[in-house]
Order: sequence, then C-alpha cells, then structure tokens
Amino acid sequence: MLVMAAGLLSLPALAFGADATPPAPVEYRDVPYVGSRNVIWVIAQLHLLLAGFVLGVPLFAWICEIVGWKGGEKRYDKLAKEFTKLLTSAYSTTALFGAILLFLLIGFYPKLMNYLSDIFFPSFIVYCILFLLETATLYLYWYGWDTMQEGGKKTFHIFLGFLLNFFAFFIMIIPNSWATFQSSPVVLAEGSDIARAWAATWNPTWWPVNIHRIIANVVLGGYICGAYAGIRYLSAKTPEERSHYDWMGYVGNFIGVFGLLSLPFAGYWLMREIYQYNQQMGITLMGGFLSWLFILQAMLIGVLFLGSNYYFWIGMTYRIPGSDIKYKKQMLAMLIALLVCLGIWMTPHSLVASMEEARKMGGSHHPLLGVFGVMSAKMTVANLMILVTFMSFIMYWRAGKVETAGWAKAAKIFMGLILAVSAIAVIVLGVWGYFVPAIIRINYFSTSQVLVVLGVLLTITPLTSILLKTAKTTSEMVWGVMPPRAGYSLVLNAIMIILLMTLMGYARSSSRVHWHVYGVLRDTSQYAYSPALGYASGIMALCTFLFCMIVAFIFWVATMGDKAKTPAVADKAGLPHGLPAMAGGSNALDEPKTSKF
Repeated sequence: MLVMAAGLLSLPALAFGADATPPAPVEYRDVPYVGSRNVIWVIAQLHLLLAGFVLGVPLFAWICEIVGWKGGEKRYDKLAKEFTKLLTSAYSTTALFGAILLFLLIGFYPKLMNYLSDIFFPSFIVYCILFLLETATLYLYWYGWDTMQEGGKKTFHIFLGFLLNFFAFFIMIIPNSWATFQSSPVVLAEGSDIARAWAATWNPTWWPVNIHRIIANVVLGGYICGAYAGIRYLSAKTPEERSHYDWMGYVGNFIGVFGLLSLPFAGYWLMREIYQYNQQMGITLMGGFLSWLFILQAMLIGVLFLGSNYYFWIGMTYRIPGSDIKYKKQMLAMLIALLVCLGIWMTPHSLVASMEEARKMGGSHHPLLGVFGVMSAKMTVANLMILVTFMSFIMYWRAGKVETAGWAKAAKIFMGLILAVSAIAVIVLGVWGYFVPAIIRINYFSTSQVLVVLGVLLTITPLTSILLKTAKTTSEMVWGVMPPRAGYSLVLNAIMIILLMTLMGYARSSSRVHWHVYGVLRDTSQYAYSPALGYASGIMALCTFLFCMIVAFIFWVATMGDKAKTPAVADKAGLPHGLPAMAGGSNALDEPKTSKF
C-alpha cells in the first residue's frame, strides 16, 4: 500500500511540476497538498531503516554460525538460519524501496541529482557491480545452507557469509559518501572522473558516519532480532518453543547492548569532525534550534539503557535462581544511578519560558538546573550510564557461578577498583570541563572520558572471561520461564532504536539548513528551510510506524511455513531446556510467587 501510494503521489508531479514546454530545464517538481520533500523523507527513511536491518542481520547471523560451528552447538546454527530466512524477505523489500527512492529523487530533484551524478558517476557503476555480487552471494548462502553442512562445504558456506558481509559493507559506505559530501563537501580539483569522485568520497565526515552507521546497524539488527524473539516467545505454545525463543531474545538483547555501549563514542567522533569542518554547522546542531533534538535523543537512549538493563535484571531473577537475592541491592543502586543520569541528560540548556518566568529566573537559563544543560554534564552522565550497563552485563555473566581460582579474590578487588577509579575520573573530567575553553573540553576532556570507559570495557571483559573458565556453577540457567514483560521490553527496545535512528537522520539532514550541498549548491525550492521540530516529530513517528508494519509483514511472511511444521524435540534441535516442572502442566509464563522483583 505504501509503495502504491508513493507511486500515485508522484504521478501529479508530471502535470504540476512544469509546463508542457518548459523554457528552461526543470529544477524541481512537487506533489500538490503533500509535498515532494515529505514523500522523499518517508521513502528515504524507510529505505535506510530497511538497509540497516539488511546490513546488521547478516553480520549477526554469520557470527552465530561461526560460534555454532566452532562450539558444536546446533542452536546457534539454527538461530543463524532463522534470521537469514528473514533476511531473504527483507532484502527484496529494501531493494524495492531503493529503486522507488531513486526514481522519486530524479523526478523531484533533477537539479541536485544532475550535480551529484556528474561527480559520483564512477561510484554508481561500482555500487551496481557490488549489488549484483551481494545478491548472488545471498542466494548461494541461503539456498546452500542445508547442503553445505559437512566438512569443507561448511567452511565454504562460512566463507560465503564473509563475502556477504564484505559486499554489504561497501554497499553501505559508497552511498554514505554521497550523503556526507552534501554535509561536508571538499574542493574538487581538475582531473579524471575517477579522481574527482574519489576526492568527493573522502570527505571529512565520511568515515565517522561509516563507523557510526556500522555500529547503529548492529544495534538495530540485534534489537529487532530480540523483538522478533519476544513476539514468538509470547505466542509460543510448547515449552521447547518458549525455551528457544527465550534464549534467542537473550542473544538479540546482548548484541543490541554490545553495540549500544560503543555507539555514543562513534557519535562523539562524528560531532567532533563536524565542529572541525564547520563550526557554524556544529553550533546549529548542538546550540541552535536543533539542540532540542538532543533532549529527545537523551530520552530515547535513556529508555534503551533502562530497557536493556531491566531485561538483564529480570533474567537474573527468573533464569538464575537466587541471583535476585544476591544482587538485589546492586540492582536498586544501578536503577537510581541510571535515573539520575537520565534526568541530567534530559535537562535543556535553555528553557522555554514566558517573559514573566524568564524575569524570575534572571534569563532563559535556570539558576540551578542550567548547570546540567551543557555538554560537559551530558557527556559525563552518558559515560556513567555506559559503565552502569556494563556492570549489569558483568553481573548477569557471573550470576550462578563461584570463582575457584586462587587469584579470584584479588581479581575481583582489582576490577572493583578499576570501576570506581574510572567513574571518579569521568566525573572529575566532567566537572573540570566547566572551567576550560570549549576547544580543550571537546578535543581533550571528552576524548579522555571515552578512553577511560573503553579501557574499563577492554580490561574487565577478558579478565572476567578468564576468571569464569574455572568457575563452579551453583545455579543452572533455566530457559523459558521469563514473564511476559520480558518480551514486551524487547519490543520496546526495538521501537526506541527505530525512533532514535529516524531522529538522527532528521538532525543530520537539517544541519545543512537551506543548502543541498552545504555552501556549494543552494536549495532554491519552496522547501528551502528546516521543518519545525513538532512537524518533524510527526514524520518521524509516521516512519517508525510504517517500518514496524513492514517488519511485522516480513516476519509474518517468513514464518508462514513454520506453522505447518511439527515442533522439533529440544534434544534433537539442540535447544536449551526449561524447568522440569513445565512438563507437569505448570505455565512457564507464570511469575514465581517467591519473587517480588
């Protein structure tokens, strides 16, 4: 329906956009009552979201296949195959929206497309070749799954998965160069077409956006896979299905959290490059009318952190008996820390106030809360939220185990000291940032905070892994006993990341204000302005709703064949087991009466 609507909306452009015999080349065309920019906005955002899913899921599935191949666990291979099946349905839908977007851009914005094609034509050819190679590789990877499971054939199948992700990576970064050139164009010297295309491709924000999108796609793929598992878990009819989809939801949430922990760092790098390229653009984003978008961003990221941590906490409560009692105080402390950090992150620098309220405050900045509205405070609490979430993951990892190594006590004291010293260092750098020039705070203090947090992640993770290799298991992990709210939290996380990606897409595009190519090609259409935040929020919500409907349709189509199949036995499929009591007739979704968490 959406595709048909877009096609019907584009037809009047031929009649309304220009006269039958135009005196000059047409620069713009429009759709009456709807607006060509709105049509492009929705179609482009849906295409980018679908592309993020198509690029994130292959990496997710390939890693799972490797883990299953190396570890001999069939459930990982089953998980990889199940999500590759979703990929085959989503791939054609993504390509369809890409074709629609291209046709609409050529029709509505011929002036801009002529300019970009004159510069990037060689990369268009490379993109088409890569798309053909990826399509052929995907078909081989999916249809050869069952026949390539033994010996050298399995190795070749994993190599196909590598090629699939290799081609997908370059298919992502080539269009990124077209979009980033619009925001950070470079001077193009005279030379061959290939030299000019390469110079335009290697613009200041190209690699920051590449890294940011790679991580964001991993987060999107992980959380959408988690939402799929959550929905299947809620509708599961047998203990084996509940066990499988409970475990699948855990894996999806883990991948999403893993990417979410590193996503802010890529965002810092991108904003730093934008400031260095053009300070006015950075001010427009962070200090102008777009600055309120980052309040919305804080709310969405905060909900993601809360939802991910909550899923870990209820996992410790239900999957690992006794862990809720052991870590109850820590959970409460982490919840309070997350809420305090979220409150600071959401505090605006300038309040929307009446004249009377502004006079009472002495200006647009609140005398007490204004100190939390600057980036020094927000970067500090963002890093603290990452540390808290990392602590939740480590707690979940260690729950139900007792370290037996002789150096275990010293190692735990050392890790505790690292966390405490790192948190203090992050806070000290944040407070110190109020008393130094902005260039020092952005280039040195923010970078130091990032390095401190990364040091914690890179130190404690391998140390914990080594420590748990010889640990004694005291409580076996039980799958299939999570309450329904666990599935709802997985769906909520997926919706939040979709909203977040639509919001940041609007922010990056609006930072160009009235330029098609910033400072080079001016937008002379009737839409040469950045839409208001309230209007933009409505479009973002619409894009999120439509994308969720498309993904739900893809899930439905991909699982139609499963309804006729008899559920496999857990032992034969390599699935995790549920509680023995489930076979006796108890409902696995009922919450234990002994827990109040």
